[in-house]
Formats: sequence, C-alpha cells, structure tokens
Amino acid sequence: MFSAPSGAGKSTIIKYLMEQAGLPLEFSVSATSRPPRGNERDGVEYYFMTSDEFRNRINAGDFVEYEMVYKDRYYGTLKSELHRIAASGKATVMDVDVKGALNIKRQYGDNALAVFVMPPDIATLRSRLEKRGTDSAETIDERVRKAEYEMSFASRFDKIIVNADLHVAEQHAAEVVREFLG
Repeated sequence: MFSAPSGAGKSTIIKYLMEQAGLPLEFSVSATSRPPRGNERDGVEYYFMTSDEFRNRINAGDFVEYEMVYKDRYYGTLKSELHRIAASGKATVMDVDVKGALNIKRQYGDNALAVFVMPPDIATLRSRLEKRGTDSAETIDERVRKAEYEMSFASRFDKIIVNADLHVAEQHAAEVVREFLG
C-alpha cells in the first residue's frame, strides 16, 4: 500500500506501477465522502459517498480501515475491494492515508508492504498543489499543514521513496514492489 501527503506524487507513481511496470497488480478503489475533483468518476478514482452513507457503511462493518482525514471527509478501504482483487489472483495496490496504512500493516504484518512517498520538501509540495489548480488557497494551506503531520509517520513504513525526480521515484517503487512480490 502507498501513502503520502497530498501532492507528493503517489497517485502518479501508482499509475506508473499499474500501467508500465509489468507487475501483476490491481488497484483497490478507495471510498471517500469528499466530492469529486476535476474529472474524477465514481468507482474509478474513488467510490464517492455522502458523509451519512459513509458512516452507515462503517456501522455495517464494510471497511477494513477508514479514517476521518479532514472534518466530515472520510476515506477508507472497502472489504469488498480486497475480496474482489484476491479473487483475481493479483496483488492489491492501495492508496491510503498514513493511519489507514499503519492499521492495515498491523492487521496483515509481513503480508503487506507499506510504502511512504515523501516530497523533497514542503515548498515543493505546496508548489505541486498550487499547480494542480483544483483547490483553493485555504485548502492548500490545510493540506500543507496535514502533510507536515503525515510526514512524521514516514519512519514507521517499510519503505520511504523520496519523489524529487519522478522517473527515479517510479523506478524505485517498481524495484520495491518486485522485491516484495518475490
């Protein structure tokens, strides 16, 4: 599973692993209670739910992990996604927040690989978020504050990949996953 602050490049690295690295992987689509950004589609980038729907699914025991990452903004991994991918015979790739990743690692131990994608520095992270053009200045400030907190968990992950150069980070991620899959 991959975790990183927003804007660190984890989605781009995961896309590379899925499309170009030649690995037997399938992406676990996470659920969220935030609204779609840009051209995001339900069931592709995320399963989009209202906060009430998300809480109902929590109460039904439908998640392997979930967190309220921002106020009334939940993110989580549906058990049904893990079952679907296991049935396909492929390895699961997950994009999860730091607490969710560490919760999954606790549950699955050595059967899970926890990778943290680190931005080279906070200034670069802010610049990447601004260049996206999808968030307000206030949201970017909130994401940067959150990033500083999330980065404090990096040492608890199995591997850390610093994304200063995207091509190098993609190659490093592919090596790490190949090694894990054996």
